Amino acid sequence: MPSWWIYPVLLSFLISLVLCDAGRALGRKWGYIDEPRVSRKKQKGGVSTLGGVAIFIAVSISLIGVLLFSDALTMGTMINFHFVGYLLGGLVLVVGGLVDDKFSLRARYSILFPLAAALIAASFGIGVSKITNPLGGFFEVGELISFAVTFAWLLGMTYVTKLLDGLDGLASGVSSIAGLMMGFLALSVAFYQPDAALLSFLIVAAFLGFLVWNWSPASIYHGEAGSTFVGYSIGILAVIGGGKFATALLVVAIPLFDILFVLWDRYRCGVPLFAGDRRHLHFRLRDLGLSVRSIVLIYYAVALIFGLSSLIFESWQKLIVLGLLFIGMLAAIYYIQKCQKKN
Repeated sequence: MPSWWIYPVLLSFLISLVLCDAGRALGRKWGYIDEPRVSRKKQKGGVSTLGGVAIFIAVSISLIGVLLFSDALTMGTMINFHFVGYLLGGLVLVVGGLVDDKFSLRARYSILFPLAAALIAASFGIGVSKITNPLGGFFEVGELISFAVTFAWLLGMTYVTKLLDGLDGLASGVSSIAGLMMGFLALSVAFYQPDAALLSFLIVAAFLGFLVWNWSPASIYHGEAGSTFVGYSIGILAVIGGGKFATALLVVAIPLFDILFVLWDRYRCGVPLFAGDRRHLHFRLRDLGLSVRSIVLIYYAVALIFGLSSLIFESWQKLIVLGLLFIGMLAAIYYIQKCQKKN
């Protein structure tokens, strides 16, 4: 890893750190503050929701700076056109998030922005040419399939972090771990994609600059702009890095499985699928009396353990790990539900 990488990575971190600090006051001045209006929210009100804007600006400036003064990001399969698509999609999410935070859009309207962002990224050539076969080798995919897979993947990852963003430091920390794992994997002998690794570290640095202020008790939140842009960025890293879907899935497996269980539970109970409530695992743990920091650290630990496993195991072994984690989640949710009924 070249020593000069530290400068753009540090720049990304510092820009995010400074802008988030400024965003704490600007959010109150401009009316972008979190005011809990429903019972599932237990965070304190009056906190700025401009964190996502700061993250996007930090990523954009550091990324464009590297592209202008170096070919480090375009020495592999990535080209400038791909980065234009990534940033345009991110801009759509940021603008859409600001509108949503201001006017509290209905789900049928707010989903238009993640749909547009995923569509833009896929249209700008961000996609996969092959998918790893768990039994060995690769599956070659055509342009149409690549477009469909990329679009669905980015949309899914965007909503994973959006729904995960329920506790201070949770979404930003887990996403940082995911980005780091993909960065380290890109530097491994098996892949060796320094361009993808540098992109990962630039993005993670911006996440960490935000996390300084978002750690419990948070003084700034992602807002809709950040909660969607963070997941979108992790999805982009997985695609650009050569289809590292298994690595991303292992790190975000708990929130992903949690979303699936919550959707099933809502369907079973006749509740609207996208209604806000406290069925998510992190809310259930909070209701059992665990502190925000304890829950977040548990998520970090699990994400780190399974993220590190992605650096060690082969593709078919990662599927087994995902299966075991799925079974573990079922057992944990069953146990927590029993504890809630007793209380």
